[in-house]
Amino acid sequence: MKLILTGLLAGLLAATAAKADEMAFTSWGGTTQEAQTKSWAAPFEASSGIKVLQDGPTDYGKLKAMVDAGNVTWDVVDVEMDFAIKAAKDGLLEPIDYAIVPKADLDPRFSNEHAVGSFYYSFVLAWNKGAVSGEPASWADMFDTKKFPGKRTFYKWSAPGVIEIALLADGVPADKLYPLDLDRAFKKLDTIKSDIVWWSGGAESQQLIASGEAAFGQLWNGRVFALQQDGTDVGVSWNQNLTAADVLVVPKGAKNKDSAMKFLAAATSPAGQAKFAEASGYAPINTKAKAEMPADAVKALPDAHVDGQINLDMNYWAEHRDEIATRWYAWQTK
Repeated sequence: MKLILTGLLAGLLAATAAKADEMAFTSWGGTTQEAQTKSWAAPFEASSGIKVLQDGPTDYGKLKAMVDAGNVTWDVVDVEMDFAIKAAKDGLLEPIDYAIVPKADLDPRFSNEHAVGSFYYSFVLAWNKGAVSGEPASWADMFDTKKFPGKRTFYKWSAPGVIEIALLADGVPADKLYPLDLDRAFKKLDTIKSDIVWWSGGAESQQLIASGEAAFGQLWNGRVFALQQDGTDVGVSWNQNLTAADVLVVPKGAKNKDSAMKFLAAATSPAGQAKFAEASGYAPINTKAKAEMPADAVKALPDAHVDGQINLDMNYWAEHRDEIATRWYAWQTK
């Protein structure tokens, strides 16, 4: 009997040890997560011996449900910054352990008590050159169906970007966007509603443009970069590009919190950020990363296109996220 109990105990200890040597990383899928896996997860596994399990796409409702139920299976999650600000206030996130995650070289705009920068991106206007005559130059062109006929694709979820695009297209100056005039924005969106194809994830946005199902689109710049790298004949306008950042968070109650913090340290290191930026076209949030990148790769980043660049207000969105979402989803279903 003693031998049986000893064997069972050894088995339980082995299972626990194995579990402690792995963690789950969740992101948006497609080329972005592929770049994160290659630039962060693979080197981290090699150096730490901790296996990084991949999951996705990021789902805010699922993250909240996990925390509320006390059954969290994700350890590090890539999220939009406005969500992170609100989620921290709602008690859904663990604090970042900056004794493990070096903070000195991180861009302070994208790191706080409960989140650390993942990457810095722009929403840009992209189009399939084979499906479009001429070159659209501004968000206003996305709403000109006579000059530029065809389907348009926008981000499906209630998040910074589409509301601002509608207001800019309607003539609102960039420095007058906030507080957002929702009545005006939805009135403008109504003018092309029947021509909109929604994308719910980055990979879908790429497919819609590459196939020509949507002639034009609001895309993350890294997704356009990946299409161009693959040889897709896609055009891009950086005019009024809208900037924001994704951040990495650890859900409250994550089972592998120590491993998660070590992963964050690796992902936000100069080398990790440089490798990811070069692979994705998104800008690094570590201020020393660019020094480790080729000059031509640096030129492809969003911060090489600062003329006319507009910073999305994450704090405004965090404060008004729920009320905007209520109206957004009601409008989509009409």
